Amino acid sequence: MHGDFMSAQNLNLLNLSQPRIRLLHLSWVAFFITFVVWFSHAPLMGHLREAFDLSAEQVKALLILNVALTIPARVVIGSLVDRFGPRRVFGLLLILAAFPCWAFALSTTFEQLAVTRLLMGFVGAGFVVGIRLISEWFPAREVGLAEGVYGGWGNFGSAAAAITLPTIAMLFGGENGWRWAVASTGAVAMLYGIFFLWFARNTPAGSSYFKPKKASALEVSTRKDLFFYLLMSLPLYIALLVIVWRLGPTNLDLFGGTTQILLAALIISLAIVQLGQAWRVNRDHLKEGVAEHDRYSFKQVAILDLSYMVTFGSELAVVSMLPLFFSDTFSLSAVTAGLLASGYAFMNLVARPGGGWVSDKFGRKKSLAILLCGLMVGYGLMSQISGTWPIALAVIATMCCSFFVQAGEGAVFATVPLIKRRLTGQIAGMVGAYGNAGAVIFLTVLTFVEPSTFFLVIAASAAVALAAVQFLDEPKGHIAEIDEKGEVQLIKVS
Repeated sequence: MHGDFMSAQNLNLLNLSQPRIRLLHLSWVAFFITFVVWFSHAPLMGHLREAFDLSAEQVKALLILNVALTIPARVVIGSLVDRFGPRRVFGLLLILAAFPCWAFALSTTFEQLAVTRLLMGFVGAGFVVGIRLISEWFPAREVGLAEGVYGGWGNFGSAAAAITLPTIAMLFGGENGWRWAVASTGAVAMLYGIFFLWFARNTPAGSSYFKPKKASALEVSTRKDLFFYLLMSLPLYIALLVIVWRLGPTNLDLFGGTTQILLAALIISLAIVQLGQAWRVNRDHLKEGVAEHDRYSFKQVAILDLSYMVTFGSELAVVSMLPLFFSDTFSLSAVTAGLLASGYAFMNLVARPGGGWVSDKFGRKKSLAILLCGLMVGYGLMSQISGTWPIALAVIATMCCSFFVQAGEGAVFATVPLIKRRLTGQIAGMVGAYGNAGAVIFLTVLTFVEPSTFFLVIAASAAVALAAVQFLDEPKGHIAEIDEKGEVQLIKVS
């Protein structure tokens, strides 16, 4: 049966003779490239500030615009993946990413930078594609580690961009060196997108690719879950409204009051349309009746939403503020502070796969609870960092906290594919969007409080997520899916 297509064996990442291992490497490289493209502007911000004479407010606006569109994009991409398959969606996303990337490189005004950087946020949704793809190729006993390798090594793309792009800009030289550096990432994305379309496959030979009946909204199993789903969708739109408020005239002043009102009205209208669509899809779906074998609990999705908001949301927020925090706390140069803070991101290479492995080995619920406890303690410890601490101790505390943060991310996405296979893209999209929404919320909190309080707020949020995890049901036995022939197939999840 689908899901039991491999005999028991260890996950050997160097064994390229296995199609699933080749697929895993093909996938994480694709994700890695999306992060290089998505964060290509960050290490070149000094060049941009000089070339366009950007103010501090304009720099902050570009950073916010870079993540704004990723929130709805992850939901949209999740639906597209379930409907059309990850091979086509990932390949085309990489190819299309080249165009806003090149437009950004050719910008001559701040307005052009802002619009193209907003569009680049769509590339950040690429992560969702691989979650469904990896789950098709790996059994439940290995899916956590495989998803962790995919997520951890792919996330490293942001660090790779920071390491390589300034050098590329310097090699091209002159005031346009940054343009060539950014444009080169678009060229790599387009070429790899073609390569991915040619070599990737949605499923192993002979396996079915399960699709939702309708991909326009997540299907739920009960009327109670429908109301829960609608309620859990609201924070994503609230996060978008927060972004519009932050960019408006009372904050970063990217646009005037009239534009702010129009954008807020657009987001509210979008929320009404999409929530209405979710209601219509599930009203018809529930009216037909959901067979017992086809049901799942939306509670599972909601708990993972909160967990990823705390884990990945805090990672994005802390990565954004940590260099300046080290610089201000220990009176360090920008270069030294940046190098010390990079340890937080470097932990992705081992921590996220480690979290997936722990989840595979010791159970989904228990592992996530333990990692959230570690995250809570870690941020509590970081809140105590002061100028009296030895710098080495502060860096160690930060990296220890980072391990639990990123291992927690791995544990979350070790569970996502085990809820409902044919809905994995949409579930991953919603969970991933909560991560970005968490970053917006935490960064907004940071504008009102000191860093020590900011870390405590994250720790308190982790406590809420930890309480929710106590209600998570451990995936056991098999889940049923309907293939394209209308036949029930069982997929092992434990």
